[in-house]
Amino acid sequence: MKPFPFADYLVVVIFAFVVGITVVGALIAALSTRLIRGVCGLMICCVGLAGLYYFLHSPFLALMEILVYVGAVCVTIVFGVMLSETDEPPHQEKRSHAILWGGSALLLCLALWLALSRLGLAGPWPTTPIRVNDGSVPAIGAALLTTYSLPFELISVVLLVAILGALVVARSGRTKE
Repeated sequence: MKPFPFADYLVVVIFAFVVGITVVGALIAALSTRLIRGVCGLMICCVGLAGLYYFLHSPFLALMEILVYVGAVCVTIVFGVMLSETDEPPHQEKRSHAILWGGSALLLCLALWLALSRLGLAGPWPTTPIRVNDGSVPAIGAALLTTYSLPFELISVVLLVAILGALVVARSGRTKE
């Protein structure tokens, strides 16, 4: 018998809280009509993802999630918004189109959730433990430069596109007369 069964429940509660933060941040980012609120939702979601990385025993990746995505991408988008000028009236979409797109997006998300749930419950999962590195900085660096070099480079391209997109938003706001 475990000496502290309450500790297991506490871990589950903290994990559920972190997952809730991630989901709420993603919903704010996806459903908000104002760009600043969407970026704030993205920041909340990234902080939740950092918490999930910490639960996966990778504090280095959790810190990098906060530094790179919250500290670089979100702040760059906020600077782009602050530098742009809003001279155009807000575009109002017809309500019937919004309901149609929202309903189709909901059906697509439901189908994806059902497919992933079926895969997770009925899929062939390995029974032998997978060898994982110790999470130290040298081990992560070696893995990024050998095994995961292509995703590592793709992440840098995504960051470059995010920065360039923020600069385009900022520049197009300055040229309007």
